[in-house]
Amino acid sequence: MIKKNDDKKFEFALGKENYILLAIGFAIIIFGFILMMGGRSDDPSVFNEEIFSFRRITLAPVMVLFGFLFEIYAIMKKPKENK
Repeated sequence: MIKKNDDKKFEFALGKENYILLAIGFAIIIFGFILMMGGRSDDPSVFNEEIFSFRRITLAPVMVLFGFLFEIYAIMKKPKENK
């Protein structure tokens, strides 16, 4: 007679803390892309120098890069083991 193992539990690949960190990283990336938005001119024949602001050229790309690095950390972090 073959005995079935009914004690198997469904487990996620990562822990709860990892998924929370992934959500935070995703929010940071979205916020960085929101910072990049805007700066267009109402009249296409008029140049608007606002597209070269510090926020769009430096701050937003650094935020997006930090978000991606944070995502890597969130995936690589070892979940705490329950005893």
